[in-house]
Amino acid sequence: MIEAGLRGALLLARGRLDGLLLIDGSSGGAARSFWAAAICLPGFLALRFLAWSEGGGPELGLLRGLVAELVGYACAWTGFALLALPLTEVAGRRAEWPRFVAAWNWSNVVQYLVMLALTLPGELGLPPLLAHGLGLAGIGYALWLEWFVARSALGIVGGKAVAFVMLDLALGLAIGGMVGRLSGG
Repeated sequence: MIEAGLRGALLLARGRLDGLLLIDGSSGGAARSFWAAAICLPGFLALRFLAWSEGGGPELGLLRGLVAELVGYACAWTGFALLALPLTEVAGRRAEWPRFVAAWNWSNVVQYLVMLALTLPGELGLPPLLAHGLGLAGIGYALWLEWFVARSALGIVGGKAVAFVMLDLALGLAIGGMVGRLSGG
């Protein structure tokens, strides 16, 4: 299950539609795809600690900041799946929602790997301009991958796929604001 999801995500990450064939698109497969959140957790924590090392950490202490981040992390994973359901219904693609959620979740593993790979050189002394350029490239790639997964897994046109990416961005901003307030940042 995990291996197939990851192999499917790696194919999708290269723009290959056949990655969807490896991802279990059943309701059970969608539920099991949340294992991707556990796989991504170390990468998420590494990125948070790197960001804290640059910015001085959460103002109200490491433990409170870490708890706030973990709550936000869980809310983001589950919240997106739940909020995407009515959006798939509006798009007339409700039946594809489980496959979409599974593909989205497994693709997040690739996104975290890419973001870590493009963040670490800046931490290892790469000049700031190049480090920021790599960071922007990583964000651009992540947005493209989200768009590609939405378009492919739901069988929708590119413009409708943008709505799912925008939903993810809006949710991320809202949760980021909440986490910032909870951690005192």
